[in-house]
Amino acid sequence: MKGAGVFFTAGAERDLQELYEFVASHDSTAQAERLLDQIEALVADLATSPDRGTHPRELSALGIRDYRQVFFKPYRVIYRHTGGKVIIYLVADGRRDMGTLLARRLLYG
Repeated sequence: MKGAGVFFTAGAERDLQELYEFVASHDSTAQAERLLDQIEALVADLATSPDRGTHPRELSALGIRDYRQVFFKPYRVIYRHTGGKVIIYLVADGRRDMGTLLARRLLYG
């Protein structure tokens, strides 16, 4: 199976930058770099297995099944597989109010 291209939205890129800055300031830059490397490896795997993620329950409850998610606990990566591309929309700590965050990022732009 040929792999899909993986792309980050501007919002998802901001998420990664903020995550890096948070971990670097509360732990170490080495730990922040390791975390980003692990998330990037998880995302890279979506190129060959884009449909492996589950549907986010917050969106499924609204009848929206266009998006999927994969976990790197406690982080959730929300993405969409369409037209041979995997588009990453959100990288967030799953302990946050995901319903509001998803509505703001995906539904209301």
